[in-house]
Amino acid sequence: MDRGRGAGTDPDVSPTARAREICLHQLEARPRSRAELAAVLGRRGIDPETADAVLDRLVEVGLVDDAAFARALVSSARVNRGLGRRGLAQELRRRGVDPEISFVALAEVDADDEEVTARELVRRRLPAMDDLAVHVRVRRLTALLGRRGYPFDLAVRVVTEELGGASDG
Repeated sequence: MDRGRGAGTDPDVSPTARAREICLHQLEARPRSRAELAAVLGRRGIDPETADAVLDRLVEVGLVDDAAFARALVSSARVNRGLGRRGLAQELRRRGVDPEISFVALAEVDADDEEVTARELVRRRLPAMDDLAVHVRVRRLTALLGRRGYPFDLAVRVVTEELGGASDG
């Protein structure tokens, strides 16, 4: 029997078992927040009471842990996508992570970490911009950092300093 879909079509399977199977199938793909799982269960027609009971049990046994999820997302999105604190906060909000949990996870990223990540992102993008005028590079790199959630003053300072170093070489 197909684990992910079979339980959803069998009328003999209890709503609780169906909800549990849906959650486990979702968690096989990647970690998810409680809110993400609740949304999937709602879309799949699981009543809220059953969803809450199943999610409570998954939290109890440690398969769903929003604090660990938030820490992992912050670490991963910072390294792999180059997001700044504001971008990370938006991503956590989008995933339905509680603001208090988000605050704790974001506290692990200090201003120095954010600056290092911004510089790495700019350095990775600079070689592709060699044929562009300096003012175009500044505009594009500053906009990139802004979209990734970096404060404007940090973006301008990092871009200016990195372009100053790049023009020396």
